[in-house]
Amino acid sequence: MSNYRIGIDGGGTHCRGRLVDSQGNLLAECRGGTGNVYSHFASALTEVELVVNELFTLANLPKSRCAESVMVAGLAGANVPSVLQRLEKWCIPGLQHKIVSDVEIACFGAHQGQPGAIFICGTGSQGAVWDGQHFQLLGGWGFMLSDLASGAVLGHRALRLALLAHEGIIGESSLTQHIMSSFEHDAEKMLLWTQQARPKDWALYAKNVFDYAQRDDYHGTSLVRESAKDAELMINALLRQTELNIALLGGITEPLTPWLSSDIRRQLVQPKSDALAGAILMAKQIQG
Repeated sequence: MSNYRIGIDGGGTHCRGRLVDSQGNLLAECRGGTGNVYSHFASALTEVELVVNELFTLANLPKSRCAESVMVAGLAGANVPSVLQRLEKWCIPGLQHKIVSDVEIACFGAHQGQPGAIFICGTGSQGAVWDGQHFQLLGGWGFMLSDLASGAVLGHRALRLALLAHEGIIGESSLTQHIMSSFEHDAEKMLLWTQQARPKDWALYAKNVFDYAQRDDYHGTSLVRESAKDAELMINALLRQTELNIALLGGITEPLTPWLSSDIRRQLVQPKSDALAGAILMAKQIQG
């Protein structure tokens, strides 16, 4: 049996790590940069390695103890089959590991390994159902095609709306003026920004949307209602596939939940633990 277990939660914004001993005692936690292996394959895996190294450093353990460890890494983008094939060739020398998608460890953690379902709405979004033996995933194909109710999609919609208002195509609001002010009210500066922007950059504007929606800003309210409608679409799709409990997770869960219908809110449960706990629990099962 291995002496240590490592859990990695690599999302679109950052990569978190947790190290415990064989009894489950916490030894270290830390975080690094983006862990999305679809959009940033090489750099995301570098972040995983850096987080693992940092965990052992914080725990005052030599790196050689990797040989006594098992790691489960849940990484954004690992749901894509071609990415999983590339990941088969990757390893940290001496470290036994398994790589799954970040939504799988989140679902495992939310229900403590028991059957259940989740919908994550953070930088990206994705749904998952765990029946006790297999996962079934919904969404998670990136904000250009998928990721309904995610921060990145909400931010993208907000900037598009702000530009329309800037050009006088639709009416302005305090939200659209605030967004354009971050680009000095210059459409070309916004355009140049989009050429380098990552999903996490788009998602930063989601907070502005929720803030202004709370102030009854017309465009802010409209955007949040659209995100809530998208979330309900995904949650209802999960409900059609399972009668199991569904938990809502992710960075925009708290501000989005009040905008969901009362029928949907009644069907949601609180997650029992987080994604890192799910990864650690998976690692424990690998240990036997």
